Amino acid sequence: MLSAKLGHIFDTPLSSIARKINISPNYITITGFIITTFAAVTLTQNLIAGGILILIGGFFDMLDGVIARVNNRATDFGAFLDSVLDRYSDAFLLLGFSWYFSKNGPIIGLFLSVGTMIGALIISYAKARAEGLGKNCHTGLMERPDRIILMVFGAFTGWVLQVMWLMLILTHITVIQRILHVRKVMR
Repeated sequence: MLSAKLGHIFDTPLSSIARKINISPNYITITGFIITTFAAVTLTQNLIAGGILILIGGFFDMLDGVIARVNNRATDFGAFLDSVLDRYSDAFLLLGFSWYFSKNGPIIGLFLSVGTMIGALIISYAKARAEGLGKNCHTGLMERPDRIILMVFGAFTGWVLQVMWLMLILTHITVIQRILHVRKVMR
């Protein structure tokens, strides 16, 4: 939902920084992934520190695309690598929250986190499959930026259980929205 409304809103403010970075956007992508992996592990011990790392990893995830576009270094492989590492990042973060709940309770949080992870991966698969069939599928309430913002909010406020309930519901609603959207455009 956010990416559909905001798109590349940060391209302009970050473009002056991006022009000065003479590093492959793929290295920025990998760095963001490593930071997000540390965030997932950190969440199990300290929610606020984990939330800060999620934000830093998210900044790198945003910056890689800006660097690629501003410096004319965008490639199909870079887009592919970014998408694959985003899926790993989503899964790792939700596993981090699952681990947090397994240590701190309530145990239902573990199941909510895993259920959300399944929904998040199916959201991505639905889009990729639709695009593989030649159909655009950028629709739905809960895309990756929305999930990242909610995870950070939950980590900062301690409302992780409530956030997981919300994300579980909205990720699976998004899957249904994408199925209905693809059915409609294929008629």
